[in-house]
Amino acid sequence: MRTPIRTQAKTQAKAQPNMTPMLDIVFIMLIFFIVTASFVRENGIEPNFQKPLSGPKSPTEPIGFSVDAQSRIFHAGRMIDHWSIEAIVKEAHTARPNAPVLVETHKDAAMGRFIRIHDEAVKAGMPAGKVAIVVRPE
Repeated sequence: MRTPIRTQAKTQAKAQPNMTPMLDIVFIMLIFFIVTASFVRENGIEPNFQKPLSGPKSPTEPIGFSVDAQSRIFHAGRMIDHWSIEAIVKEAHTARPNAPVLVETHKDAAMGRFIRIHDEAVKAGMPAGKVAIVVRPE
Protein backbone atom coordinates (compact mmCIF):
# COMPACT_ATOMS: atom_id res chain seq x y z
CA MET A 1 0.00 0.00 0.00
CA ARG A 2 1.09 3.44 -0.78
CA THR A 3 1.46 6.13 1.81
CA PRO A 4 0.01 9.52 0.91
CA ILE A 5 2.48 12.26 0.29
CA ARG A 6 2.11 15.13 2.63
CA THR A 7 2.04 18.50 0.95
CA GLN A 8 3.11 21.71 2.50
CA ALA A 9 0.29 23.82 3.97
CA LYS A 10 -0.97 26.44 1.54
CA THR A 11 -1.34 29.11 4.18
CA GLN A 12 1.88 30.87 4.88
CA ALA A 13 2.39 33.74 7.28
CA LYS A 14 2.67 37.00 5.34
CA ALA A 15 5.37 39.35 6.47
CA GLN A 16 4.01 42.72 7.59
CA PRO A 17 6.25 45.62 8.52
CA ASN A 18 5.95 46.90 12.06
CA MET A 19 5.01 50.60 11.75
CA THR A 20 5.14 51.43 15.46
CA PRO A 21 8.82 52.48 15.62
CA MET A 22 8.44 54.68 12.55
CA LEU A 23 5.38 56.42 14.03
CA ASP A 24 7.25 56.94 17.29
CA ILE A 25 10.10 58.64 15.44
CA VAL A 26 7.68 60.84 13.45
CA PHE A 27 5.91 62.01 16.60
CA ILE A 28 9.19 62.66 18.40
CA MET A 29 10.42 64.75 15.44
CA LEU A 30 7.10 66.62 15.32
CA ILE A 31 7.30 67.46 19.02
CA PHE A 32 10.95 68.50 18.61
CA PHE A 33 10.16 70.90 15.75
CA ILE A 34 7.16 72.39 17.57
CA VAL A 35 9.19 72.99 20.72
CA THR A 36 12.20 74.47 18.93
CA ALA A 37 10.27 76.60 16.42
CA SER A 38 10.19 80.31 17.03
CA PHE A 39 7.00 82.09 16.18
CA VAL A 40 7.64 85.63 15.04
CA ARG A 41 4.96 88.25 14.97
CA GLU A 42 5.91 90.71 12.31
CA ASN A 43 5.16 94.35 12.84
CA GLY A 44 3.43 96.17 10.06
CA ILE A 45 0.92 98.87 9.35
CA GLU A 46 -2.15 98.59 11.50
CA PRO A 47 -5.28 99.42 9.49
CA ASN A 48 -7.51 102.04 11.01
CA PHE A 49 -11.06 101.03 10.14
CA GLN A 50 -13.87 103.44 10.79
CA LYS A 51 -16.15 102.33 13.54
CA PRO A 52 -19.81 102.20 12.52
CA LEU A 53 -22.06 104.61 14.30
CA SER A 54 -23.90 102.92 17.10
CA GLY A 55 -27.36 103.55 18.34
CA PRO A 56 -30.80 103.14 16.87
CA LYS A 57 -31.53 104.60 13.48
CA SER A 58 -34.23 107.15 12.92
CA PRO A 59 -37.60 105.53 12.04
CA THR A 60 -37.75 107.53 8.82
CA GLU A 61 -34.09 107.16 7.77
CA PRO A 62 -34.16 105.59 4.30
CA ILE A 63 -32.96 102.12 3.50
CA GLY A 64 -30.18 103.17 1.14
CA PHE A 65 -28.70 101.48 -1.88
CA SER A 66 -26.32 102.97 -4.41
CA VAL A 67 -25.35 101.89 -7.91
CA ASP A 68 -22.02 103.07 -9.32
CA ALA A 69 -20.99 103.68 -12.94
CA GLN A 70 -20.01 100.01 -13.35
CA SER A 71 -23.54 98.98 -12.22
CA ARG A 72 -22.32 97.49 -8.92
CA ILE A 73 -24.80 97.63 -6.03
CA PHE A 74 -23.73 98.95 -2.62
CA HIS A 75 -25.53 99.02 0.74
CA ALA A 76 -24.08 100.57 3.90
CA GLY A 77 -20.73 101.07 2.21
CA ARG A 78 -20.19 97.49 1.05
CA MET A 79 -20.79 95.84 -2.28
CA ILE A 80 -23.66 93.35 -2.36
CA ASP A 81 -25.24 91.12 -4.96
CA HIS A 82 -28.81 91.50 -6.12
CA TRP A 83 -29.92 88.29 -4.37
CA SER A 84 -29.44 89.85 -0.93
CA ILE A 85 -31.54 92.97 -1.60
CA GLU A 86 -34.82 91.37 -0.55
CA ALA A 87 -33.40 90.12 2.77
CA ILE A 88 -31.85 93.52 3.55
CA VAL A 89 -35.10 95.36 2.80
CA LYS A 90 -37.17 92.86 4.83
CA GLU A 91 -34.90 93.20 7.85
CA ALA A 92 -34.79 97.00 7.72
CA HIS A 93 -38.51 97.33 6.94
CA THR A 94 -39.37 95.13 9.92
CA ALA A 95 -37.29 97.32 12.23
CA ARG A 96 -38.42 100.62 10.66
CA PRO A 97 -41.77 100.24 8.85
CA ASN A 98 -41.97 103.95 7.89
CA ALA A 99 -38.53 104.05 6.24
CA PRO A 100 -38.53 104.41 2.46
CA VAL A 101 -36.08 102.69 0.11
CA LEU A 102 -33.72 105.16 -1.54
CA VAL A 103 -31.65 104.15 -4.56
CA GLU A 104 -28.86 106.54 -5.48
CA THR A 105 -27.58 105.73 -8.93
CA HIS A 106 -24.87 107.02 -11.22
CA LYS A 107 -26.05 108.45 -14.52
CA ASP A 108 -23.98 105.87 -16.45
CA ALA A 109 -25.32 102.87 -14.49
CA ALA A 110 -27.56 100.32 -16.16
CA MET A 111 -31.25 100.99 -15.59
CA GLY A 112 -31.80 97.27 -15.00
CA ARG A 113 -30.03 97.51 -11.65
CA PHE A 114 -32.48 100.09 -10.33
CA ILE A 115 -35.39 98.03 -11.65
CA ARG A 116 -33.98 94.94 -9.89
CA ILE A 117 -33.65 96.84 -6.58
CA HIS A 118 -37.19 98.23 -6.98
CA ASP A 119 -38.67 94.80 -7.72
CA GLU A 120 -36.83 93.14 -4.82
CA ALA A 121 -38.01 95.88 -2.44
CA VAL A 122 -41.62 95.44 -3.55
CA LYS A 123 -41.25 91.66 -3.23
CA ALA A 124 -39.99 92.19 0.34
CA GLY A 125 -43.25 93.95 1.24
CA MET A 126 -42.38 97.57 0.58
CA PRO A 127 -45.14 99.68 -1.00
CA ALA A 128 -44.21 100.62 -4.58
CA GLY A 129 -44.57 104.35 -3.79
CA LYS A 130 -41.90 104.18 -1.06
CA VAL A 131 -39.03 103.35 -3.45
CA ALA A 132 -37.27 106.47 -4.75
CA ILE A 133 -34.46 107.00 -7.23
CA VAL A 134 -31.82 109.73 -7.11
CA VAL A 135 -29.43 110.27 -10.02
CA ARG A 136 -25.97 111.43 -9.01
CA PRO A 137 -24.44 114.18 -11.14
CA GLU A 138 -20.73 113.88 -11.84
